Amino acid sequence: MEKKEKLKEYLMKEVEIIQEIINRMALNSFLIKGWAITLVVGTLLLKGNKNQVLIAFIPLIVFWLLDGYFLWQERMYRKLYEWVIKNRLETDEYLLDMNAYRFAKDVDSWLRTTFWKPKDRKVPTLLLLYGSVGILIIIYFLVLIFT
Repeated sequence: MEKKEKLKEYLMKEVEIIQEIINRMALNSFLIKGWAITLVVGTLLLKGNKNQVLIAFIPLIVFWLLDGYFLWQERMYRKLYEWVIKNRLETDEYLLDMNAYRFAKDVDSWLRTTFWKPKDRKVPTLLLLYGSVGILIIIYFLVLIFT
């Protein structure tokens, strides 16, 4: 009975740690989106030749990849959370092991998470956000060229 009580304590601590990690990943993703928009707009405000507008794709692509990475990480930690909730009271295997990479095979790959619609989602959220910003950059570039 004492082992079961000890495992309950570990369960609570592990769940708390994993929730903090997931919250931090979500905050990182939110901040990255804000920085991406800020830097894209900042590069569009640079004065120079018309081709300089294309520099706006650099922060767009870099932050898109970074945002996809954090979303991929968050999904692995959600799988870890589910595993801990389901199995902790039965075993002390992987006790306080926060390595979520063992669940990489259970979630979409980093590139799929970044650029395409994930299998378990209805909407490709990152593609919609960053793709629409990319389209707006292209439209702005075309307006500059033809005016």
